[in-house]
Amino acid sequence: MSTTRAVEAVFRIESARIIAGVARIVRDVGIAEEITQDALVAALEQWPVSGVPDKPGAWLMATAKHRAIDLVRRKETYARKLAEVGRTLEDVPPPEEEGALADPESIDDDLLRLIFTACHPVLATDARIALTLRLMGGLTTQEIARAFLCPEPTVAQRIVRAKRALAKAGVPFEVPYGADREERLASVLEVIYLVFNEGYSATAGDDLVRPALCEDALRLARVLAGLMPKETEVHGLAALLEFQASRIPTRTGPDGEPVLLADQNRSKWNRLLIRRGVEALHRAGTGPYSLQAAIAGCHADAVRYEDTDWRTIAALYGRLVLLIPSPVIELNRAVAVSMADGPAAALPLVDALTAEPALRSYHLLPSVRGDLLERLGRPAEARAEFERAASLTRNAREQTLLRARAARL
Repeated sequence: MSTTRAVEAVFRIESARIIAGVARIVRDVGIAEEITQDALVAALEQWPVSGVPDKPGAWLMATAKHRAIDLVRRKETYARKLAEVGRTLEDVPPPEEEGALADPESIDDDLLRLIFTACHPVLATDARIALTLRLMGGLTTQEIARAFLCPEPTVAQRIVRAKRALAKAGVPFEVPYGADREERLASVLEVIYLVFNEGYSATAGDDLVRPALCEDALRLARVLAGLMPKETEVHGLAALLEFQASRIPTRTGPDGEPVLLADQNRSKWNRLLIRRGVEALHRAGTGPYSLQAAIAGCHADAVRYEDTDWRTIAALYGRLVLLIPSPVIELNRAVAVSMADGPAAALPLVDALTAEPALRSYHLLPSVRGDLLERLGRPAEARAEFERAASLTRNAREQTLLRARAARL
């Protein structure tokens, strides 16, 4: 591996910790990111000459922190920096020894602060996602733009405005407590889940799955579970993502075409991820993510599709809809009911959802209804539903699958 590639690899792994550590000093994630980038430039200049240090992450951290402290202390810019960081010189922590720079507990606390800052509710959801992927995932603006099919300038502006909004709102670089913490944690979990879902089932584009996004979300969930071991919903989300990720390689065929759950080769499901999901589920609670993880765990338990415990899954969806009423969850419950009690039992549940405004453009509603009608021996109606579903989705792979199902009838 070339030195440049080594620098890039180390930076991708360590950037979140470095930004978090620097942000604790300067109290501004935008400035912290700039200083961290400066450390990266220093590594790119020095490592090809001096060689990669034994502890490259610690080297980057030390370089960035020393620059942060120099910045805050610089006399000629003292007044301007006071305005930017909103604090007194006495608040600036003293330079740390090398051992202190590598203190894992200190670093973990900083990471936690960074996650809560990037996912602050003062930001719109799109801004939270972009900033989290930038700061925590180490993704470039180009990578985020490509992942969410947005123009690169749009994402760049979104990130810039997010940093400004945090600074303008005076969002503290801290882990909140009490009710505020509960609200902020929900925001953090939502962002991670949205990132994973976009990777697991892309809303648009030519590819059904974007594994890199799933990997980033799963890594963030694992980090959060390690940082917050007493939060059961964090473990619930981690378990859910582990189970879901275990099936990713079988969700598409050789040409990228979607493979339905019933047709997936379960021998290729990643057993290591399933074991990790089971372990996380043992630490989960009874909240929404934990219940979804339990549902995913039921699928993981079934050696064959025919062995799936649909009655338990339907019951879990019933509990879930009581916690977070949602027509999408009702639709999923209807699918489970259809598998447990037959399509005739589920069709009235689905028909009741056709008047739901939130599902008017949701392609899975006519897709599920088409499946039920096909199983009930009503091919003409099923064909119309599959064609309608194909017209609603923006994903090319799903369009092809749905039109093929319609043509087969």
